Amino acid sequence: MLKYFYSSFIIGFLGLGFAFYYGGVEALYIVFLLTILEVSLSFDNAVVNAKVLSTLEKKWQDRFITWGIPIAVFGMRFVFPIVIVAVVGNLGVLDTFDIAINEPSKYREILESSEYMIFAFGGSFLLMVFLDFFFDEDKDVKWLKLLEDSKVVNKFSNVANTEIVIAISIGIAVTYFAPENSDSTSISIAYFSGVLLHSILGAVDDLFSTETVKNGLAGLIYLEVLDASFSFDGVIGAFALSNDIFIIMIGLGIGAMFVRSMTIYFVEKKTLSEFIYLEHGAHYAIGALALIMLLKIFVHVGEAVTGTIGLVLILVAFLHSVKEKKSQQ
Repeated sequence: MLKYFYSSFIIGFLGLGFAFYYGGVEALYIVFLLTILEVSLSFDNAVVNAKVLSTLEKKWQDRFITWGIPIAVFGMRFVFPIVIVAVVGNLGVLDTFDIAINEPSKYREILESSEYMIFAFGGSFLLMVFLDFFFDEDKDVKWLKLLEDSKVVNKFSNVANTEIVIAISIGIAVTYFAPENSDSTSISIAYFSGVLLHSILGAVDDLFSTETVKNGLAGLIYLEVLDASFSFDGVIGAFALSNDIFIIMIGLGIGAMFVRSMTIYFVEKKTLSEFIYLEHGAHYAIGALALIMLLKIFVHVGEAVTGTIGLVLILVAFLHSVKEKKSQQ
């Protein structure tokens, strides 16, 4: 098992070493906390990533590692927040980078001013991921049978565009009830952009996939967007611990590395086949995270709450899977 995590441990020790050199014991401790935050928020991401990755060709699985790690660590946890701040603050990327280094409080203020749009986009994309799974008529395994195998759910699972109708209805409600101090138009555009992007990726996948193998490029893009949606919450929440973008990138980057290692482990060990309800628990955790991100547009919800809900759902699904496995032996 440890061989799957060698690279993560190496990156982790290097990151912690740099953090200690950069800011002493305090920076070292903050990086450790950020790593725990990222892993706790993204464990369900690893499970869903494994499900998608198992349907890709081997070359695309390798590209997920070689391309995906720098994108996840450097792109989504460092470059992407700077781009968001640059766009929202109507600044150049280099100017934004300078502000992030020399005026971290201002950088944080601009990033947080765009959090409603970030939550709307990430929330809607993750909501579509959950709804696609929940209303999948080809799903053989049912976990919460009282809910998943009900007549109503089975009926709507066979109705075209059920997911889109639900997502659009929620989007209209979010836009209508958006806080008075927010830009409801920007929230609306961000929300429906998330829905649109998920639909486009699904259409591309359907167009180029074979019967058993997903389209590699569409699958890789889907995984990176999914990872970005998870990282939004962690990036914004990280500022509660530090204003230093290098410390944040190191902490969240180490966490992202461990999530990637878990994904590869789950794929090669066929964990999802062995623990049949684990995928369900992960998707319910994603559904909960999506609703929490949308709820954050209206009220504050701490990252500890978000991470705890996800971990509890996955733990319950895992324990139920173990029980089911034993009953069939």
